[in-house]
Amino acid sequence: MAASSDTVTPSSLRQAFGNVFSLFILILIGVLAFSIRLFSVIKYESVIHEFDPYFNYRVTQFLTKNGIYDFWNWFDDRTWYPLGRVIGGTVYPGLTLTAGTLWWILNSLNIPLSVETVCVFIAPTFSAFAAWATYLLTKEVKGAGAGLTAAALLAMVPSYISRSVAGSYDNEAVAIFALIFTFYLYIKTLNTGSLFYATLNALSYFYMVCSWGGYTFIINLIPMHALLCIVTGRYSSRLYIAYAPLVILGTLLAALVPVVGFNAVMTSEHFASFLVFLILNVVGFIYYIKGMLTPKMFKVAVTLVVSAGLIVCCAVVAVLIALVASSPTKGWSGRSLSLLDPTYASKYIPIIASVSEHQPPTWPSYFMDINVLAFLVPAGIIACFLPLTDASSFVILYLVTSVYFSGVMVRLMLVLAPAACIMSGIALSSAFGVFTRSIKFASSGKEADTGDTGNGVTQNDVVKPDKNEEPPNEKSSRKKKKEKENVEKAPIAAKKSERRLLMLPMEASVVAILLLMLLGAFYVVHCVWAAAEAYSAPSIVLTSHSHDGLHVFDDFREAYAWLSHNTDVDDKVASWWDYGYQTTAMANRTVIVDNNTWNNTHIATVGTAMSSPEKAAWEIFNSLDVKYVLVVFGGLVGYPSDDINKFLWMVRIGGGVFPHIKEPDYLRDGQYRIDNMATPTMLNCLMYKLSYYRFVETDGKGFDRVRRTEIGKKHFKLTHFEEVFTTHHWMVRIYKLKPPKNRMRVKTKKSKSKTTLTSSKRSATRKKNPWQ
Repeated sequence: MAASSDTVTPSSLRQAFGNVFSLFILILIGVLAFSIRLFSVIKYESVIHEFDPYFNYRVTQFLTKNGIYDFWNWFDDRTWYPLGRVIGGTVYPGLTLTAGTLWWILNSLNIPLSVETVCVFIAPTFSAFAAWATYLLTKEVKGAGAGLTAAALLAMVPSYISRSVAGSYDNEAVAIFALIFTFYLYIKTLNTGSLFYATLNALSYFYMVCSWGGYTFIINLIPMHALLCIVTGRYSSRLYIAYAPLVILGTLLAALVPVVGFNAVMTSEHFASFLVFLILNVVGFIYYIKGMLTPKMFKVAVTLVVSAGLIVCCAVVAVLIALVASSPTKGWSGRSLSLLDPTYASKYIPIIASVSEHQPPTWPSYFMDINVLAFLVPAGIIACFLPLTDASSFVILYLVTSVYFSGVMVRLMLVLAPAACIMSGIALSSAFGVFTRSIKFASSGKEADTGDTGNGVTQNDVVKPDKNEEPPNEKSSRKKKKEKENVEKAPIAAKKSERRLLMLPMEASVVAILLLMLLGAFYVVHCVWAAAEAYSAPSIVLTSHSHDGLHVFDDFREAYAWLSHNTDVDDKVASWWDYGYQTTAMANRTVIVDNNTWNNTHIATVGTAMSSPEKAAWEIFNSLDVKYVLVVFGGLVGYPSDDINKFLWMVRIGGGVFPHIKEPDYLRDGQYRIDNMATPTMLNCLMYKLSYYRFVETDGKGFDRVRRTEIGKKHFKLTHFEEVFTTHHWMVRIYKLKPPKNRMRVKTKKSKSKTTLTSSKRSATRKKNPWQ
């Protein structure tokens, strides 16, 4: 008993201490991931950021107030007037249901947090969950050390921080956790062959489908890995258990999400998973009958099975081709085609190309968003090949695909971040292992060598005097035992020699560790700076630093508050689609278009109105019952994301539906200009007039600080619109459509007949519908 306890206790104590220490580090990583995302609340206030989060916040408010059944059946008549929108069938409900459930649990525990507070802090909370999921995934690939390192890196990586700061209440807030956790459960199932983990994997995939449209990345990446394992001869029953339940159960669950529905089996994004499933069944059946038949019968059976499998696969492919042949996009969505062909959106769907986060990234953005991880990723790839397993091959495939997609669309840098952190964690863990082992070997290597040789000499000294005293048959038995021991120790000695080949001099190892620590310190400083300065400012509240201190621009909320307090509840507000969600959520007014961008014709109508002369624009807006027009202008304060900079996209989108709008009419020698060299079409369009009306009164010159030039048309009057409100810094300007009777009339001779004729013409014009 005592001997057994002496042999077991040290290892068990060491393992227990390691588990407790790892748990403590994971808690610290979670606290770090949560706290580093609070700069936006500390520096500004607890407020929802950006544009899309305001819609999600409004939907969550409706859910908590009216319940889940009313949420599924909610028809929102305040968006996309006069069409409206069925919210329950057109939104990914994962984020809303998660926040609503969390709010309900907290209030059930008598923790009275508001819905807005829960929405603000849900992204930092799930970033901690994502870091822990990264630990679990990387641990399955390369061990606990690499997992802890990868989790710490993900907790701070700027690419993930940019979409998960406090107040960033968007789908990615919970979707990245779901993505990583689904990958972890797939690898866990692949390593263990457990049907329990396979079921959890399908449920995690279902949560990912509920949360984000990027779930198609999962349902294509996992089939690619399964096919890679089959082609490279790594098929096993564990692969079948990991893949089959995900495709069958996961697809059935995905079809339950209203926004997905039958798209789970009818669109091209999902066809690869079904085709690989058929191939996997054919290969699995071949391996099954291999152990039941003789080699000769097995060859015949393989021929039959492969032939039947090919026939079935061809039939399935033919059916799939027939299903998608009628579609002009062959069953692919516009965003998917934009990823496969980076030029597709700019050629055919300008509404997708107009979104800034759909643009390809620049090289500096990689160093901004993943920083030093870009240099560590290649080392992590090499470490994954030593040795290459099913898990490490999946991580490599994940990295390669995410690098490609992030190069097409800057938004998908968010998908690259976990892969880069996993690879960098593996690289750092392997490097630290080599360097610390080298230092340990260098410091104790001489003693170990002398100890080994000393033991050998002692054994020889003990054996030599016994040689003369032992009988011959005992000598032969001792020789046989020594031969057996030498054979058993041979692989151990080979491993030791391999380890010694990986050893470095002590000085080099110490310098390398110091350099890695310096690299890590630089990474931490950059991440903290990015979280505090680059990504913490909410887009609805802007700041700038100058020689006289900090300036805060709260013009957006000022404009929405004016709309809320000075307009009727049923008034319709027209603006470019970027500001639709905020107008509906903060001003509670009906909008013509918003950020959902589901109806290209409706958006093109607004773009056409903004691109048209004042009279034609008035007729378009009047036909849509618009009463107010909102434009964003940054020429006074230097705000670059204003409507003048977005105007060419309005022209392109409008011209894609209404051919009389032509982009060259707004360009001078191919250049977009707003100065005195601008084209007459540009100077007379509605967007130019609404942006620069009375702008010359600010400085007497009309100098635009964004375009860095004086405007071309400075003094003009509006005939069909009247200015009703301009914010303090001129960032948001609101105009009201003049009723027909109050419009400026052309002076005519006071003749009764002419006056009667003119009034009849005006009444006819007033009744005319421009869209008939």
